[in-house]
Amino acid sequence: MLGVMQRTWRWMSLASAVALAAACGDDGPSGSAASGGTGGGAGDAATSGGSAGADSGSGGDSGLPPGFQLAPSAEQSFTSSNANFPNPERGFYRYANVIGANSLSYVSSGGHTLAYSYVRLDDYRDSSLPASLLTSLSSGLAAARSARIKVILRFAYNFGPYPNSEPDAPKSRILEHINQVAPTLAANEDVLAIVQAGFIGAWGEWHTSTNDLLADPADRKEILEALLDAIPASRTTALRYPLYKQEMYGAPLSESAAFLPSYAARTGHHNDCFLSSNTDVGTYPSSQIEALKTYLEQETRYVPMGGETCALHERSECTTAIAEMERLHFSYLNLDYEPSVIQRWKDDGCFDEIDRRMGYRLALVSAKLAPKARPGGAFELEVALANSGFAAPFNPRPVQLVLSGAGTTWRATLSAVEVRTWLPGAPIALSKRVVQLPSDLPPGQYELGLALPDAAPALAAHGEYAIRLANDGAWDAASGINRLGTIEIAGDAPGDSLPGVTALEVTLSP
Repeated sequence: MLGVMQRTWRWMSLASAVALAAACGDDGPSGSAASGGTGGGAGDAATSGGSAGADSGSGGDSGLPPGFQLAPSAEQSFTSSNANFPNPERGFYRYANVIGANSLSYVSSGGHTLAYSYVRLDDYRDSSLPASLLTSLSSGLAAARSARIKVILRFAYNFGPYPNSEPDAPKSRILEHINQVAPTLAANEDVLAIVQAGFIGAWGEWHTSTNDLLADPADRKEILEALLDAIPASRTTALRYPLYKQEMYGAPLSESAAFLPSYAARTGHHNDCFLSSNTDVGTYPSSQIEALKTYLEQETRYVPMGGETCALHERSECTTAIAEMERLHFSYLNLDYEPSVIQRWKDDGCFDEIDRRMGYRLALVSAKLAPKARPGGAFELEVALANSGFAAPFNPRPVQLVLSGAGTTWRATLSAVEVRTWLPGAPIALSKRVVQLPSDLPPGQYELGLALPDAAPALAAHGEYAIRLANDGAWDAASGINRLGTIEIAGDAPGDSLPGVTALEVTLSP
């Protein structure tokens, strides 16, 4: 089966890639500017499991009475790990066909959390989508859920070839199909990682459109924004050519514009000929290579970047590959294509580093917590982390403090924490917070942990969908909790106590 996949999975051979470069003048797309717009907003996830409290996040008011004595905190140390392990929504992806798939367990059993799937619409260029196709898509996404993975989707009307591609569909048909798939995408929001722009041209890559859909920038923009309206508001799409987004929305995203419910903030990038020529086979017009990479360097701080290689080239050597993945914040790449590039990374010794660092790689650096406290007591918590990956997490997820012991688990979701800002190379600090313990805690030893579960309630309890931190001895796979330390609860512990506190509560320090 793998041999068949490798023969059919792509796209373009080296000869075809070179032909595309020549046909495009190795210059990629061109067009004119268009105005922006707004789409749906993305909500925060609720906490789940056990007795739950919340971080008030309101002006630094801990809610404790004047003169209340906190239990003293002590610093905890952590050992970082160099182990390679899976984490959700990042890394090398495997190819899959989700239409009617009964099982996608080969993806997760191979240590991967992402599958990439076309949804082929070749038979419906001149008709509406049948209910059977939508049912098959739902079944395949259910199989992804069962396998504890997520899916990168792309809708396309052909599989090339280049330069004489099979047809795509007229704009009116594309807009109809986008409207038809919207309910299925909404119902499966939890297992969608990204929905790439697709639909237009050969392989849905936004080139070689037989319906001339790329000639008018207004057509491109209308189709993109229809797709963004159709996919869940918490999710992004991705464009093949950075110039198209730049022409639509102008300057790269700023920190203040990131993560807003705008079309620009929900449009990322994918490069399907990464490192495969000086212009990545037309990804960048030859006169704008550095300018567009600088644009992407800023953009991909706030939107996802991924793709695949398509030909062996001098740029695909290890030093250049790692430098560009760092600069452009790569979160995912195809493991199945292009085989000679993947093999080169293995032969030259950088594959394992790329595998570890793709997307985010978060680790605890230090934490301060109380080693001993009373029932109803409180202490100040501080946590520092570092990201040695290439990117920040690209989908929203909560950050929770978890207290476990005496057969019960208490959770509090921290407010004013945005994991999508946890970029590599910058300190990550959960600023000082006061943790208020429940008043009815029986004496004994309790574990305090940090959890980054999936935002979807249906997935929040599954450890496979939680972020594992890269520290020795910290991860509990069953619960998806990263251990911070142990707290002894005792009546003679230092500090004061409040009666009547029924939940774990976390507030910002005054």
